[in-house]
Amino acid sequence: MMAELPLNDSPWISMQTLPIYEPVKRSAFLDVYRGSAVLLMMIFHLCWDLRHFGFIEFDVYSPFWLSFRSLILTLFLSAVGWSTYISLNKTPHAFFSFWQRDIKLLISAGAISLATYLAMPNQWIYFGILHFIFVASLIIRPMAKWPIACALVGGIIMVIYHLTHWLQFPNAFATITHYIPLPERTLDIVFPFPWIGVVFIGPLLGYLNWHKCPTPNNLAISILAFMGRHALPIYLSHQLILFALVAAFKMLLMAFS
Repeated sequence: MMAELPLNDSPWISMQTLPIYEPVKRSAFLDVYRGSAVLLMMIFHLCWDLRHFGFIEFDVYSPFWLSFRSLILTLFLSAVGWSTYISLNKTPHAFFSFWQRDIKLLISAGAISLATYLAMPNQWIYFGILHFIFVASLIIRPMAKWPIACALVGGIIMVIYHLTHWLQFPNAFATITHYIPLPERTLDIVFPFPWIGVVFIGPLLGYLNWHKCPTPNNLAISILAFMGRHALPIYLSHQLILFALVAAFKMLLMAFS
């Protein structure tokens, strides 16, 4: 069902839908923002499925598709820091209410690892997007109340990563897999850098009150908002559905050819 990917770059966005902390009073704009990421993720996976079954051809490592993946990750991960900032500022004791969401996220990440291990033990997901979001959420939470400082840290991380080699560790996972029995190929992996920097920039969007931006009242916006509100269940189910539909269509074509 999934692409076999090397550790140095995985276009697989099993983030897909990402479970992101929600404000006490939901922001329609933030839901649409997150829902847009979900929609792009579904388009990405549909294209991958069509490629897998030979309907289309493209290079997943081409600049376009790598940039497409980066856009999806940027939307999802900035929303993590953004919504954490909103929750902390609307609920003074929000630290004590996050544990329920943490548990849900941890269980979902564990379920992905277990399912992929049982299905494809040589490529199972041991640190995909859900695992990353769980860790990143714990890291950003103590700092999210200081959005400007967070954004400075995030910006510095991004600049260092893109202009130097200091935060690039091409042999890190090869070293880890040498000592820990993990597969050298995985269906999904998100490296800490530069993506933790995107999470740290997220609180600034909350500080700038982007979540208060008005949203048009039409069907398309309502659908995106719905997808943003239900990101996690869509993530857990969408690729199974898309893959099955494309596979069934391929079987029908072969049966009548």
